[in-house]
Amino acid sequence: MKYVIGIDLGTSAVKVLLMNQNGEVCMEISKSYPLIQEKSGYSEQNPSHWVEKTKEALSELVKKFDDNVDNIEGISFSGQMHGLVLLDENCEVLRPAILWNDTRTTKQCEEIYEIVGKEKLLSITRNPALEGFTLPKLLWVKEHESDIFKKASVFMLPKDYLRFQMTGNIHSEYSDAAGTLLLNVSEKKWSKEICELTGIDYSLCPPLIESHDCVGTIKTSFAMETGLSKETKVFAGGADNACGAIGSGILSEGKTLCSIGTSGVILSYEENKDRDFQGKVHYFNHGKENAFYTMGVTLAAGYSLSWFKDVFAENETFEDLLAGVDEIPIGANGLIFTPYLVGERTPHADSVIRGSFIGMDGAHTRKHFVRSVLEGITFSLYETIHIFRENGKTIEKIVSIGGGAKNEEWLQMQADIFNANIVKLSSEQGPGVGAAMLAAVGSGWFESLQECADVFIEEVKTYEPIKENAEKYKKLFAIYKQVYEQTTELNESLQAFRK
Repeated sequence: MKYVIGIDLGTSAVKVLLMNQNGEVCMEISKSYPLIQEKSGYSEQNPSHWVEKTKEALSELVKKFDDNVDNIEGISFSGQMHGLVLLDENCEVLRPAILWNDTRTTKQCEEIYEIVGKEKLLSITRNPALEGFTLPKLLWVKEHESDIFKKASVFMLPKDYLRFQMTGNIHSEYSDAAGTLLLNVSEKKWSKEICELTGIDYSLCPPLIESHDCVGTIKTSFAMETGLSKETKVFAGGADNACGAIGSGILSEGKTLCSIGTSGVILSYEENKDRDFQGKVHYFNHGKENAFYTMGVTLAAGYSLSWFKDVFAENETFEDLLAGVDEIPIGANGLIFTPYLVGERTPHADSVIRGSFIGMDGAHTRKHFVRSVLEGITFSLYETIHIFRENGKTIEKIVSIGGGAKNEEWLQMQADIFNANIVKLSSEQGPGVGAAMLAAVGSGWFESLQECADVFIEEVKTYEPIKENAEKYKKLFAIYKQVYEQTTELNESLQAFRK
């Protein structure tokens, strides 16, 4: 039997999946690493932690592997998007990586609009200037850490840096590059015009390849440290959301995905590179060649639930925390939560807004709060579906993966709030599976990602919307939408009191 490995480099942990030719997950190992949050709005990580923990996970996998390591034919990657890794001329890391959920770059986003112009930016990059993207981070380092910036020889995205450490070769690929604000998404090349206008040296941009392309084999030193064969082929991989789409079978028109991890994503397949959403949602290159996807993001989706657990139920499991949520009525007895713990992305590109519980009274128990957190996260995700439908997209069936696919009540809640059929897969590890699928196709097991998906992806259950619940949620959503408008000014005033 032959095998491939999918490495999913997330925000809180790296997950390593071993899959065989039948599409079965044979082993799954996860290793966590810390965030660095020195100030409000700052979010960084040490890239060396990604490498160390990946080596640990791979070493553990090889030790448990009861076959010949030569039968592990390929490795590919899924990775958190937008993060900035700067390397000097000796390929040494110059500073901690600035992550996707870092919101320090509001000023730089405003400058990009002033220099480039919003219409031109959208016409080239297909995306608005948002704090999470890579170009604003580059401009921030240039302004605030000029000595470091002058030493920079190339910038990399997180999973691309990990792959470089594994192979010694520097590349980026289109699905991740699309989230930098430096890629011409339609033409699939770095934009010299954006670089020149913003004062970014074009030579800082790494060479571009396709997600399924082989970039080499594992370095001897990396092979010795992990136990893997140095003949193992390494493939480029893709952005976490692109790989989530691949690993969930979002490979043709009409397919839509809901992925709830630290952040939350609603993603829909696009064949047309010219469809215009006026920047209301993201428009990125897919991991499938010559395809695209549109996407809306809730910055603190699963993170909202993790935050609540850490603060109010630190020593309990998520299963314990969510127990009994089905006993609480829709609307949590008049309690609404907005998941703006780190600002918001879609539909409100707002780094200042913060979360709220609205409607608290003395009769509310912890279960009410937990249900309101789940509903608030799901309402935020529904805002993207609402935009898609307003722009003529038909969304009747949604594949749900990630943390949101692990709880029956939450899956039914998604069906009711989205007013669509929700499909649960046999594995909710979409990005890791997608990475493994890229390695499988790259290794020649299949001629296409769709052929691979037919073997690797299995639908196990469908949750249909309950009409009565959908009607209740429709009324509640109308109230939920008002909370943002009603609290914007208050949060702007409170910003002066945040450290």
